[in-house]
Amino acid sequence: MSHPSPKLFSRPLHALFWLTALACLLPLISSPMALVLGIVAASLGAIPQGVNTGALAKKLLALSIVGLGFGIQLDQAIEATRAGLGVIVVTIFGTLLLGTLMARALKLDSKTGHLIASGTAICGGSAIAAVAPAIDADSRQVSLALATVFVLNSVALFLFPAIGHLLGLSQEQFGIWSAIAIHDTSSVVGAAGAYGDQALITATTLKLARALWIIPVAFISALAFRSHSRKLSVPMFILYYCLAIGVAHLLPQMAPIWEGVFWASKRLLVVCLFLIGCGITARRLREAGPRPLMLGVGLWLTISSLSLLYLLA
Repeated sequence: MSHPSPKLFSRPLHALFWLTALACLLPLISSPMALVLGIVAASLGAIPQGVNTGALAKKLLALSIVGLGFGIQLDQAIEATRAGLGVIVVTIFGTLLLGTLMARALKLDSKTGHLIASGTAICGGSAIAAVAPAIDADSRQVSLALATVFVLNSVALFLFPAIGHLLGLSQEQFGIWSAIAIHDTSSVVGAAGAYGDQALITATTLKLARALWIIPVAFISALAFRSHSRKLSVPMFILYYCLAIGVAHLLPQMAPIWEGVFWASKRLLVVCLFLIGCGITARRLREAGPRPLMLGVGLWLTISSLSLLYLLA
């Protein structure tokens, strides 16, 4: 009795892979959902042969980061940075330093630890996407960092408003707290929007200011992880990101176009997360063990509690 060829089953799965990747361009697929879909695709063996999802994701990530630069309102970001400069600097560099120390204590590889700390310190997946090529992180390290950050990000979306109401935080207090302690911009907007309009305005403005720090952090990361065998190389997409911010600022009359580019870049980032999820398998997660999640939780609890105490003091 002949058995069906595996190719008969692989073709529909390969078609499903491409359809899912295209579906990630639609608003109904969220960032965490895209990551999960990628993991499912990898588990089902749906990735077509010859498709290097890690290399493809790396190229698309750089492109999406540049596009996101068109959505940064330079005057608002600078004003917000000036108003909360102390809090921004202390929380960003304090988180990066603590992340380095905790990664060493947990015996977690330094690049994975730095990516998790960068995502916690600035703006989740976008920061990880920007820092990864600067430190020459591989797809496995990027996948583990993103998985860790997005798990905690999803929890924060529901947990933070409940804690805010329990503690009686004002709209402004909650806006500042969520912008500092929630990783990804989308979850910051979701949590603050659920809390109130003023919280949303405060959180969005401050998170926008933090996003500007992707640039110096990526430069510092490239310097810190430079090997003795190679020169310091500045990823070109960081320069293009700066250029995009400048162009959008100098040509405000083209705002509708910049908004379209920004929206498309956010959707492209979701596609990237699907591709990155394709590199996460049960075997890889077992090999990594609980240490990435332990680092992420430890950093998150520290920055959340300290920033909250600062606001209540």
